[in-house]
Amino acid sequence: MTVSIQRMSAVSLVLAVSLLGSGVQAADKSAKAAQPAAQPSAEPAASAALVEGKGLAITGFDIQADAQRIPPEVRNSILVRPTNVQRMASDLFVFRRMAQMAHEQGLDRDPKVKAAMQVARDRALAEAWMAALDEKNRPDVASAEKQARSLYLAKPERFKVDESVHVRHILIGGKDADARAAADKLLEELKGGADFAALAKERSSDKGSGARGGDLGFFERGRMVPEFEKAAFALKQPGELSGVVESQFGFHVIQLVELRPAGTKPFEEVRDELVKEIQASATQNARSVAAETIRQDAKTNDAAVEAFVSGNTSKP
Repeated sequence: MTVSIQRMSAVSLVLAVSLLGSGVQAADKSAKAAQPAAQPSAEPAASAALVEGKGLAITGFDIQADAQRIPPEVRNSILVRPTNVQRMASDLFVFRRMAQMAHEQGLDRDPKVKAAMQVARDRALAEAWMAALDEKNRPDVASAEKQARSLYLAKPERFKVDESVHVRHILIGGKDADARAAADKLLEELKGGADFAALAKERSSDKGSGARGGDLGFFERGRMVPEFEKAAFALKQPGELSGVVESQFGFHVIQLVELRPAGTKPFEEVRDELVKEIQASATQNARSVAAETIRQDAKTNDAAVEAFVSGNTSKP
């Protein structure tokens, strides 16, 4: 999967300045000095410098921290590509060098920049604290599965599904006579025993499903255009072919893979989803309780709030 790697945000830059300015007085000292001293047994691959220069170093720990902005489902696929890691390390070096120069120019003493640095530092540490809180309060899989079974039995209506079909199709784009003739010829080839998946990859105008042999997966009524839906749900036996079906997209030939009647999803099908849901609910509840407990220590200065709001209201 190809995923574009976005540049670091301004907050990331501020965080880099914060790391340089906090506990490191000489701006040209190695960024390794900012690593926690209590981790001498850290993974060598993560602690090693990937990019160095001007007394700065970008390590695997920096890459791991920066990668948190990438969606979890694709993060690992990005981090296993050397070119991606090289680009990320290079970009981080550029921003860290910029942060170093900002420090040298005294920009980190500007009140607004100092506040931004503090907020970025607070957010990073708070996220680490909440991750530890999550770990403490997340039910293990066995406990979560017991709760999942109870939920499944208590609310069966939640897991009811309408009739659905699993089909694949080949689309011949166009609305003219030539497109219709091509669809008719395709249907005859399929009836003669031609491989559906191979023809879908070769000829389908729907390139997305075509790459999967025409597979559209399961869908219920109301998901497809009416002509397509009617033809798909009219099929009754796996392997059965429709006639040529015309829709706004062109001409389709549809093949039934599986028909699933209305009913209740089996627990095995929803188990993983429910386990994750229960674990997420437990950690979110723990976060909410912790936040409200901490919030009780806060005292609001109403006059200061009003003055701040007034000052911003008067700005153009």
